[in-house]
Amino acid sequence: MSETVGFRAGYVAIVGCPNVGKSTLMNRLIGAKISITSKKAQTTRHRVHGILTTDSCQYVFVDTPGFQTQHKNALNRVMNRTVTTALADVDLVLFVIEANRWRAEDREVLAKIPADTPILLIINKVDHLANRNTLLPFMAKLAEESNFAEIVPISAERSDRLDILLQVAEKYLPESAPIFDAEDLTDRSERFLAAELLREKLFRNLGEELPYGIAVEIERFEVEDNVRRIHAAIIVDKEAHKAIVIGKGGERMKRVASDARKDMERLFGGKVWLETWVKVKSGWADDERALRSLGYA
Repeated sequence: MSETVGFRAGYVAIVGCPNVGKSTLMNRLIGAKISITSKKAQTTRHRVHGILTTDSCQYVFVDTPGFQTQHKNALNRVMNRTVTTALADVDLVLFVIEANRWRAEDREVLAKIPADTPILLIINKVDHLANRNTLLPFMAKLAEESNFAEIVPISAERSDRLDILLQVAEKYLPESAPIFDAEDLTDRSERFLAAELLREKLFRNLGEELPYGIAVEIERFEVEDNVRRIHAAIIVDKEAHKAIVIGKGGERMKRVASDARKDMERLFGGKVWLETWVKVKSGWADDERALRSLGYA
C-alpha cells in the first residue's frame, strides 16, 4: 500500500473557539469516540489524533483545545501552546465556527493560523438555524474576511455533509503513503483514553458545579484476559471540591464511574473494572511540574 500511486495522506488540524463542535466533528468523521465532548469550555485540553483511512486517503485529524482567553494560568498557557504547535505541523486546517455567528474571538483564532496553510472554513451547527436562507449571505460575508480555500457548511452532530467535507479536504492533502496502519483510529494509548472518558463524565455530571481545577490521573492500568483494571484519581484544587465530586452518599461518584466504565467497555471492546477516588492537589493548574505529571506539558 505504501507504493499506491495517487494515495493521499496528511495532518488536518481542527481549530476554533471553545464549544463550536470540534471534538464532535472529529468523532463523527472517524466513527469512534476518541475526543471527549461536553458543553463546558476547556473540555479538550490535549492534542488528540483521530485517524480515518479510506481507499484513497488517510486523514490524521488533530483535535485541539479551544484557544483560551480566560483563566490566565499555566494550564491555559500549555493549552494555547498546544494549539500553536499543532498549527505549525499540519497540511490543512479546518477552522470551525458556529452558523451565523462570527465573533472577535474567531478573528483572533484565525490570525494564529499560518498564512501558508490552506484553510477550510467549516460552518457548523447549520441544523440550529431557524431560517436556512440566512446561510448564503453569511457565507458571502465570511468570504471577505480571509482567503479561505473553501467554505463548507455542516452539522457535525447530525453527520450532515461530512462526506462532502472529506471529499473537499482530500484535495488539499499531499500524495503520500499512509502515515499510520489502516486499522488505527488514534495514536493515543488506552490509558490516555480512559482518563479522558472519565474526565468527560465529570464534566457532564457536575454541570454548573464543576470546579475549574479538575483533572484525572490514571495511577494503574492493567490488562489481563481482555479485562482492564483501572485505578483512577480525580484531582481537585481545593478540599471543598471533594464533596462536590463525591456527592451525597457517594452517589455522584458512582454515577460518574459507571458512565465512564460503560464508554470504556464500548471503546476497548472488553470488560472494565474501574476504581476511582478524589485527591486534592492545591494549585495544580498553575504548577508546571504538576502539569507535566498529568500529561499536559
